[in-house]
Amino acid sequence: MLDAGETKEAVLEVNNIEVIYNHVILVLKGVSLNVPKGGITALLGGNGAGKTTTLKAISNLLHSERGEVTKGNVRYRGESVQDLDPADLVKRGVVQVMEGRHCFEHLTVEENLLTGAYTRDDGKGAIDADLEMVYDYFPRLKERRRSQAGYTSGGEQQMVAIGRALLSKPETILLDEPSMGLAPQLVEQIFQIVKSLNENEGYTFLLAEQNTNVALRYAHYGYILESGRVVMDGPAAELRENPDVKEFYLGMSDEGRKSFRDVRSYRRRKRWLS
Repeated sequence: MLDAGETKEAVLEVNNIEVIYNHVILVLKGVSLNVPKGGITALLGGNGAGKTTTLKAISNLLHSERGEVTKGNVRYRGESVQDLDPADLVKRGVVQVMEGRHCFEHLTVEENLLTGAYTRDDGKGAIDADLEMVYDYFPRLKERRRSQAGYTSGGEQQMVAIGRALLSKPETILLDEPSMGLAPQLVEQIFQIVKSLNENEGYTFLLAEQNTNVALRYAHYGYILESGRVVMDGPAAELRENPDVKEFYLGMSDEGRKSFRDVRSYRRRKRWLS
């Protein structure tokens, strides 16, 4: 956990990466970011900004979609990891919770959770202890542990996806759009649990999120992506008060609440990219 005003050495470094799909489509255009150990770092931006691609570049999941990092590098704990197999990266302590939850629908909730432990070799006792830890944070999952995951709600499936990641015994969790498709009350619940896991268990989070408002309330630091570039970054508290962020991502300006769609996009590009 990071205290207010505290900075730590980055455990994860993304250095000026470019990503191309199908050998021709340039999606990321020199993205750099640092994730400090024990922090919650938010990767913000609208649909298509490059958030999911950035996470997949880190977790080495681009090849299945005919994507590749063509420039730059990704380092974890000071070592280059971009050529590792995704399972080996999980063993190093980095796990991604995919957008859309992706549960195994015909397995029970508990069976889904235990699939997260497939890379571990520290014995059943340790795995059972972590399973109970997950149930402590997600008591609803304990109630539904014998239910087929495909018959649980969207919020419960998001909890399963995060719990499954925790069973891999990670150090750093890449969380992709945790609020997608969830009611506001459930979104707050999920983010409260993320905060508790960060503060009480020391997990490091990099979360990609369109819901800028809620993300900046829980994150320590944020990066804003547009069209595959980082256009702004800073401590979350400062971003929340930044006039550009208020106007274009929080729907507010000095003149009052304003719709993002009412503002011509060239103003945004000119302000940040000129």
